[in-house]
Amino acid sequence: MRQPSRKPTPKASVRELALGLLARREHGRAELMRKLAQRGYGASEVAPVLDVLAEQGLLSEARYVASYVRSRAERGYGPLRILAELRQRGALEPVVREVLDGCGEPWRELAGRYYQRHFSGPPTDYRERARRWRHMQQRGFDADTLATVLDDEGDGDAV
Repeated sequence: MRQPSRKPTPKASVRELALGLLARREHGRAELMRKLAQRGYGASEVAPVLDVLAEQGLLSEARYVASYVRSRAERGYGPLRILAELRQRGALEPVVREVLDGCGEPWRELAGRYYQRHFSGPPTDYRERARRWRHMQQRGFDADTLATVLDDEGDGDAV
């Protein structure tokens, strides 16, 4: 039997691909550049298209960062971890700092809720308190927030 001939599919336009990605979720400019480069498009093809999308309000670094911060905060991550992840993803640092400072996320409340959900009861000894501290630190909470959370939980006497 003869196989039907497979014609190579024409390369979709940069704009179509970018809009398809943006339709699924918010993306940052660097993230879109990377994804489109993986599909074989050069920076000289992609940059003008992204400029137009940004002018039209379809691509917004601030919306992307706000969406990412909200999503990660809901999962119990703190501002330091979120900042590091966004840096790694190529988000613009001033935008990230502005969103983190202005998001109004009560980081101490968030840390307290996560701590209560993840740990039951006060730590039994110093090693357990240190383990909990490290865990919360890896989640991205700063030392002041951790000290407050652990002391509020009645853990201040366990050391």
